[in-house]
Amino acid sequence: MQSENLALHTDKYQINMMYAHWINGTHLRKAVFEAYFRKLPFGNGFAVFAGLERIVKYISNLRFTEDDLSYLAKQEENYKPEFLELLRDFRFRGTMHSMQEGAVVFPNEPLIRIEGTILETQLVETALLNFMNFQTLIATKASRVKRVAENDVLLEFGTRRAQEADAAIWGARAAYISGFDATSNMLAGEIFGIPTKGTHAHSWVQIFDSELEAFEVYANALPDQVSLLVDTFDTLQSGVPNAIKTAKKLEAMGKRLGSIRLDSGDLAYLSIKARKMLDDAGLPYVKIVASNDLDENTIFNLKSQGAKIDIWGVGTQLITAADQPALGGVYKLVEREKDGKMEPTIKISGNPEKVTSPGKKDVLRLINRDSGKAIADYICFTHEQHARSGGKLRLFDPVHPYIKKSVTDYDTVSMLQLVFDEGKLVYDLPRLEEIREFHQQQLNLFWPEYLRKLNPEKYRINLSQEAWELKQKMIEDYMNLQEE
Repeated sequence: MQSENLALHTDKYQINMMYAHWINGTHLRKAVFEAYFRKLPFGNGFAVFAGLERIVKYISNLRFTEDDLSYLAKQEENYKPEFLELLRDFRFRGTMHSMQEGAVVFPNEPLIRIEGTILETQLVETALLNFMNFQTLIATKASRVKRVAENDVLLEFGTRRAQEADAAIWGARAAYISGFDATSNMLAGEIFGIPTKGTHAHSWVQIFDSELEAFEVYANALPDQVSLLVDTFDTLQSGVPNAIKTAKKLEAMGKRLGSIRLDSGDLAYLSIKARKMLDDAGLPYVKIVASNDLDENTIFNLKSQGAKIDIWGVGTQLITAADQPALGGVYKLVEREKDGKMEPTIKISGNPEKVTSPGKKDVLRLINRDSGKAIADYICFTHEQHARSGGKLRLFDPVHPYIKKSVTDYDTVSMLQLVFDEGKLVYDLPRLEEIREFHQQQLNLFWPEYLRKLNPEKYRINLSQEAWELKQKMIEDYMNLQEE
């Protein structure tokens, strides 16, 4: 959970490149990097940006400690003492723009833009990608679950299966951004103010002589927060009947059983049978919670089978993003200083999807004035004004330019916000509840076909004519050089 003393939370080649730049006297050259991902995870139609708060805290506290410097002095590279002295006084003095957390985002558009010396822009790459990739991945997975259980209660239950404490805590936060209602993780609740929920384990039942005794003791201890796990022995023959008996005793005390939880077996069949048993006993208010390796696909199928489940506890599949455990976000140089001037730069690759778009860019979301819905995301250079002023635009697919569309009568929203200005934090981090509200506002901008779980419609991501032409020219120039 720490956000301090993370200067060495980086790959060694970053330090080696910084050192080589220093040796060469180029460490103060200006550079611009952009962070983005190339492909949507899970076959989804969109992603949910998350991780900014941790990135901000990391950069704000970025210092090399004496222990860090002592460790670096022991490395096989034998860094010169003068370089270590340079690091002792290191502070981030660059400029950073970023998407807001909770933003609906898409492939190949800048999510974060970093400007500064090559020394500082290189150092922050690894940690920035680490935080952005993981939290964006979990927020996107959580949003997929939310799409299929829109009106149900969603509980994040992933802590014990997460890849260590940081993943559990920040993953719980990412899930909450995307619409989960609570977490089982108490530390996440304390730090971020996320509501916490929990039931009891099978071991609670097993330690008593009978299931009924276990239920009654638990209900006596927590009469206002009773949720009973009913599948330790036999859900329908034992668990639900004993839960009903406990509920009746609670009613006699003027209390109510909150819910029962199903954690194994055929959840559709068991929930339908349990619902009928509860209703027949005059307990229609008792909710049914389900857990057991749930994800959006399982929940979707259970709903199609008529499952009577009100609350879903989603753990392993969410917190580990089990069907795609990495986002694959990248951090690429788009401008460099040469002879005192900034110039665009491009990365050429044998894999077409890895060819970068040169130049420092903004992302504008075009909103139709009549419908209030998003038309496209428009990636243009920071100096371009045509789209910002509402001029007629011709949008074309950057891969298949013959696919074109002209748009008028739109408003633009600048998606990248200034966060650090020459090292100074100028962005007020919003409260978590505000981020959740912003995420919902973002979803409301999109037609349902872009948000659906299965075979979503592809949302338009367009380069400006100027940005596209520069990219083509730089590719052509490179190819001509190769032929000489």
